[in-house]
Amino acid sequence: MKVILNQDIPNLGEEGDIKSVADGYARNYLLPKKLVMPFSRLNLKILEKQKIIIENRKEEKRKSALNMKDQLESEQLEFIMPAGAGGKLFGSVNAAIIAEALEKKGYNIEKKRIEIPDHSIRMIGEHEIKIKLYEQKEAKLKIVVQRQEEKSKET
Repeated sequence: MKVILNQDIPNLGEEGDIKSVADGYARNYLLPKKLVMPFSRLNLKILEKQKIIIENRKEEKRKSALNMKDQLESEQLEFIMPAGAGGKLFGSVNAAIIAEALEKKGYNIEKKRIEIPDHSIRMIGEHEIKIKLYEQKEAKLKIVVQRQEEKSKET
């Protein structure tokens, strides 16, 4: 089934794109949530009238992504975690933990946009992760994981 996207949909396309999707996907998910409208001459005319507005929104998203990229690449996140003798963490630093730390710094980034090599960080040291922003733009963020100082038992 051919549809016109009403908003950006990850792994499908951007607002205003015309895409072919499975009938069931369109009927059971996309159309009830009003994420798309069926492809027709009338809807195509509506799309043509909104083309300038959509392009302006896309340009604004591109500028915002470039601005956020510069800000994120200047940031550095530090985590203090308990670790064993070889530097292996007891636990791991994953996308959810990183998204939460970024939110505390004022960035609203979904955890699914955070790409960590091997899906999580399990060793102390410096690591670099990628954050998908808009279109093909990605930001590289430096993560530093340090060993938590053990409290000595004094009696």
